[in-house]
Amino acid sequence: MTIFTKIINGEIPSYKIAENEHFYAFLDIFPLVKGHTLVICKNETDKFFDVADNLLQEWLLFAKPIAQAIEKVIPCNRIGVSVVGLEVPHAHMHLIPINSADDMNFSRSKLKLSVEEFKAIQAEIVAAL
Repeated sequence: MTIFTKIINGEIPSYKIAENEHFYAFLDIFPLVKGHTLVICKNETDKFFDVADNLLQEWLLFAKPIAQAIEKVIPCNRIGVSVVGLEVPHAHMHLIPINSADDMNFSRSKLKLSVEEFKAIQAEIVAAL
């Protein structure tokens, strides 16, 4: 069982943004920038392109309003999408507010936000949905 499955099951707390029967979106606790959100498939599958075709399509449709909400509340030029998948063997997508390509550089130092900052960002994004 991956850490993401434990988050979905409520065994590990998260700053949830949205959820439906197939997907779960929450703030990355090691964000590159404020608003960095993970969107995961509830079906524990290691590699993104091993996910069933119909779910890949639904995944983008689930992520779209979340990306639009993030863009409304976090100053940025656009929302970047990244699928890396090396750190957790559970298919996931990163939605990252960006102003330059360097904002998606995963080798950069991660932000250290307080619980209050995470809760404020979560509330703003959820309210914008």
